[in-house]
Amino acid sequence: MLHTREKPATYADIEALPPHMVGEILYGALHAYPRPNPRHARAAGRMTAELDGPFDRGRGGPGGWLFLPEPELHLGPHVVVPDLAGWRRERLPHLPDTAWIETPPDWVSEILSPSTQRIDRTDKLAIYAEFGVSHAWYVDPVARTLEVLTLTGGKWLIVATFKDAEPVAAPPFESHTFALDILWPLDEAAPSPAMDRDCR
Repeated sequence: MLHTREKPATYADIEALPPHMVGEILYGALHAYPRPNPRHARAAGRMTAELDGPFDRGRGGPGGWLFLPEPELHLGPHVVVPDLAGWRRERLPHLPDTAWIETPPDWVSEILSPSTQRIDRTDKLAIYAEFGVSHAWYVDPVARTLEVLTLTGGKWLIVATFKDAEPVAAPPFESHTFALDILWPLDEAAPSPAMDRDCR
């Protein structure tokens, strides 16, 4: 019995999505997600605000970086949209006129959610490695954790983990320290040990 391969998705498939959907093409497959919920959006916004001053503007830090929220990256045949991405300015001195960027970032951050984390941790992470993204941060607003990964010898290594309100100083931004709980909503308490046991 012959098996025909499904036709790979094209950019026209992304353009046909409703405005409230984010589209990606990973290994020929179209993935579409709704815009993030408020907890997710807060974590992304606060992360951008924390890093922007010292690393983008050079206020109280070394500068030399450019950050963008939800940039559309065209990496070979893939269309990838990380929640946050950062480039060293010597690699991306000017923003392109196109709606997308073809230069791979030096750092990405994904804010995990139930609808996206399976792809974030597999296909997207493999694509980031293939195109030489050096650093990836995975933020979980529900578990209140941060995982820091560094690409070493073509493989991802977890080099640090943080939880709740722990101070964060991690590559490639280890020259700046911030409390992790700036990413969480102010009215939410940390999950208790009993809650953790109940969820396993």
